[in-house]
Amino acid sequence: MEDEFRALLKRVRAELAGPAEFAAFEELLALVRAGDPGPRGDRRARRRDELATILVADEQPLWAREIAAFALGAEGDRRAFETLVLLLNYREPVRCATAARVLARLGDPRTARAAAALATNPLRTAYALHPVRLLTELRAPESVPALISTLERLLAARDHCWPVARACVEGLGALGDRRAEDVLVAARRHDRLRDVAHEALARLG
Repeated sequence: MEDEFRALLKRVRAELAGPAEFAAFEELLALVRAGDPGPRGDRRARRRDELATILVADEQPLWAREIAAFALGAEGDRRAFETLVLLLNYREPVRCATAARVLARLGDPRTARAAAALATNPLRTAYALHPVRLLTELRAPESVPALISTLERLLAARDHCWPVARACVEGLGALGDRRAEDVLVAARRHDRLRDVAHEALARLG
């Protein structure tokens, strides 16, 4: 996850405004780096507690919550879960993508339910791409029903939201569950989905 963390820090630096924010950023980064190999267990626990406090403290900027959630989630600390789910449903795709990668690593049993709720929400379709991809990666019991439901709705809608629909088709193909056969046949009738739906059908078990 080190490459992803470096990309996150580069993005956050570009968002900072003024000396006070840069100083707060450097202070938070020092706290995160204190978890590198070497500290005793009690010190590491205190560091995690400090990071978890950032997630719930008033008036914390979004970038600080994102960095703290990334650091905790990458270490398997489930206190990051709620912040990561919030970011998974955020209006900026780059934040959604980062949150999805950390959630996939976190291993929290609530993740699949949360991703399914976001993917199937008709009011949040524009932000459903990364929840759909996360459901595919998780291969959870919720994955196939959620992808089928989302794809059925998109095929019937006036605005098909093609990127999300395509991700559903690709995901159902990767999951290889025959329950998806009917909706994939329906997807094959759409020019923008025909090729990928044909491939997905060929992969069903």
